[in-house]
Amino acid sequence: MPSTPVGRKIIGLIAGNRQFPFLFARAARDQGYKIIAAGIVGDTSPLLYFSVDKFQYFKVGELKRLFGYFRGNAVSQVIMAGQVNQDNLFNPAVKLDQEFQALSDALRDRKADTIFAAVADRLGAEGMALLDSTFLLKKYLAPRGTLTKRGPTESELKDIEFGLTIAKLVGGIDIGQTVVVKEKAIVAIEAMEGTDKAIARGGQIAREGAVVVKTSKPAQDSRFDVPVIGPRTVQTMASVKAACLAIEAGKTLVIDYEKTVSLADKAGICLVAA
Repeated sequence: MPSTPVGRKIIGLIAGNRQFPFLFARAARDQGYKIIAAGIVGDTSPLLYFSVDKFQYFKVGELKRLFGYFRGNAVSQVIMAGQVNQDNLFNPAVKLDQEFQALSDALRDRKADTIFAAVADRLGAEGMALLDSTFLLKKYLAPRGTLTKRGPTESELKDIEFGLTIAKLVGGIDIGQTVVVKEKAIVAIEAMEGTDKAIARGGQIAREGAVVVKTSKPAQDSRFDVPVIGPRTVQTMASVKAACLAIEAGKTLVIDYEKTVSLADKAGICLVAA
């Protein structure tokens, strides 16, 4: 079994798309971890190779091979960071290995949280604990208050209050984390398509001035389902002339905080963490 220098901790990283895996890798390296990364074909940037100690690609459905990879590198703790394209749930070209097929056959439904919870249980059975994906990233969680130069207007505050209630209700039945509101009308609810596409769809319906609310679910499992925003979120809002983004303080990761806030300021978008 491969060895690692005495005192150097090892962690496995199941890396999805976008910048979350890079953020975690930097934080883990800064704190002395050896990072054994598993990338998802079609999702994970190959540039992650340069931010970790070991990197290997896996196809969606290659669960047995993934377990073997981690075991062979002495991994006993794992985190998930970044989204995995949920289109793969319905892609007939995706082939599940025997391990993943058995897991899939036992699922009560095909919701992302159900699938990831089952994967977490299988990791545990293999002697690998799936950790809270923010455990090295607490400083990147949104602070409470207005984050941009512009605060919410009275009308936006009413939409935020309304949207928070709706978002928690939607999250309570495990549909999504984001709702788009205008004048107390629900114009879009995030489902499997993801936050950016929900914002784009809702913003087109609202035409301009939409308020976006993104929260954690009441039964959020932070091992694999953490609310994340970043520059791309703001750019998507700006493209449909959305006015305000409300997130949950202390529970939402902000990727590249300074750039995110700067882009919001330039676009006249209010960013507030409640």
